[in-house]
Parts: sequence; structure tokens; C-alpha cells
Amino acid sequence: MARIEHFNNPNAPKPNSIVVAVTVFVQDDRGRVLLIQRTDNGLWALPGGAQDFGEYVAETAVRETREEAGIEIEVTGVVGIYTNPNHVVEYSDGEVRQQFSICFRGQFVSGEPTTSDESSDVQWVAQDDLALLSIHPSMRLRIDHGFQPRNEPYIG
Repeated sequence: MARIEHFNNPNAPKPNSIVVAVTVFVQDDRGRVLLIQRTDNGLWALPGGAQDFGEYVAETAVRETREEAGIEIEVTGVVGIYTNPNHVVEYSDGEVRQQFSICFRGQFVSGEPTTSDESSDVQWVAQDDLALLSIHPSMRLRIDHGFQPRNEPYIG
């Protein structure tokens, strides 16, 4: 299913749903962040996705990282909660979702970067190389917050 990201666009369609979703900021032993290249829009992003019925939200973070990137993690904290009403995602099935995402901090446990139906590429990316990739501004905010030594999670 295709998606269009609307960010601070006054002509964006009005949202018709809010879904609990997660992203995961995880680094390897060299300090690089795990990123996927999404198949639905071609942008680079943290692994993540929607919570399923019957699972704890931290389980969503572990499952989505495994499914999209082939990496096993352990959730260790929260980077932030991202709820910008000026960021909506329009899907080809007519859903227009207002952003609501919890970005977790994860610790690498095992695995090798592996693509999936949702990821055409998976890489460990150094902070200095982020500018070379096409990353949506809302995702870049989460990544930047992940690299920061914050005492409290971002709430916005």
C-alpha cells in the first residue's frame, strides 16, 4: 500500500484515524543507528509499525524491528512520544492517519540486517552519514533525539 507524508501542509487531507505506532532507535557497538529504507515511500526510517491486538507496546517494538530489519532487540527506554497534528500520513486505501508514535530506545541483542516486504534496504548508519540519506523531517527528529543524551523523553 502506498503512502504520502503530509508535513505542515495546509492542503493535507483531514485525518480519519489515529493508530498506536512505535519506532525503535537502536545502535550497534560502533554507535551506528539501525535504519531501514521503506518500500512504501523509499525514505529511510527507524524500524517500527502499528501495535497489534494482544501485545504490549514494547513487544510491538521488538516484533517490528525483527520483522523489518532482522535484528533482535531488548527495549531499554523511551526516546520520546511524537504526536504532531500537522503530520498526517495518507494511505492509498483512503486512511489518513494523524501521527502518534512512541519511539523506544533498544539494545542490540543479535541478528544481521535483513530486508523484508517493508524494507528494501537495512543498514547500520553512522550519525555523520545521515545527511546523505533521504529521511522525513519527523523521522530525523526522532533519530536526532535518539543520539542525544536526554534525561527525560521528548513529548510533542
